[in-house]
Amino acid sequence: MKRIHVAAAVILDQNNNILIARRPLDKHMGGLWEFPGGKVEPDEKVTDALCRELDEELGIRPSKFRPLIRIHHNYPDKSVLLDVWTVISFAGEAHGREGQPVKWVTPAELSLHDFPAANRPIVAAAQLPQKYLITGTFADIHELVSRVSSAVERQFSMIQFRAPWLSDSEYKTCVEALLPLFSFGASQLIVKGDLSWLDREGVAGLHMTSAQLQEWHEQGWSYAGEKLLIASCHNKKQLDMAAEVGASCTTLSPVQNTASHPDATPLGWEQAQALIEQAALPVYCLGGMSEESLCQAIDVGAQGVAAISRWW
Repeated sequence: MKRIHVAAAVILDQNNNILIARRPLDKHMGGLWEFPGGKVEPDEKVTDALCRELDEELGIRPSKFRPLIRIHHNYPDKSVLLDVWTVISFAGEAHGREGQPVKWVTPAELSLHDFPAANRPIVAAAQLPQKYLITGTFADIHELVSRVSSAVERQFSMIQFRAPWLSDSEYKTCVEALLPLFSFGASQLIVKGDLSWLDREGVAGLHMTSAQLQEWHEQGWSYAGEKLLIASCHNKKQLDMAAEVGASCTTLSPVQNTASHPDATPLGWEQAQALIEQAALPVYCLGGMSEESLCQAIDVGAQGVAAISRWW
């Protein structure tokens, strides 16, 4: 099967809008929207290809960029590696130099456009934050609300409420107390539990345990809804299952030694990078993460980091 290496870009303006382009009608998957970029030539550095293609297509010269996600996708006639970078700043004014329609959209508006199947994980990565906060221990519901309120004020935009020591009824009571903090839409509340949470107004998504992931995968279940579905993964098999059930993204743990699971053997950065390279979804590194770990996680191809103790 023919293998093609493509450099693509999620280009941000000063307001964090994203530039997308429409494929010509006479080309493969014509009429669909895509992230600008093109083929990496033999022996060409991917960053050189990225800058060359964006100049040729849009008339811009990237000056600051970072890796976002690498996606392997198989079509009937070819295999494509999408090497995607976030372009943070550039010189020039973006326009369709080849006559292609282009426009700036908000991250949320990406979901309103039709993209090739291989671009769907890129859409997810472009919409997700770099930091995923998971709640830790709390003395009572008042402390919980206070701590989560503080996290929202600190602009954590994705927060998972984790409290495995609570009964189902206690957990639901806490969720009801937290929902008003998320009513303005700046932050998203992710919960744990059964699939019925995906129907609850105000809840932005569900985080599956690895046991739930395996159970629902074995049942042949898959999710096609608009809310976030996140999976806890620890190995390649689980990363593959997460993609097959329609997860939006995953956590991968433990990357380093962690106080919450002291007996778990950490993957280490090298093994984590190898697993992320094979993943078909955005991946958050979890376990021993801190603010300082974020750059390293990005460098190994992760969406970002998830943490409990460091931010809670």
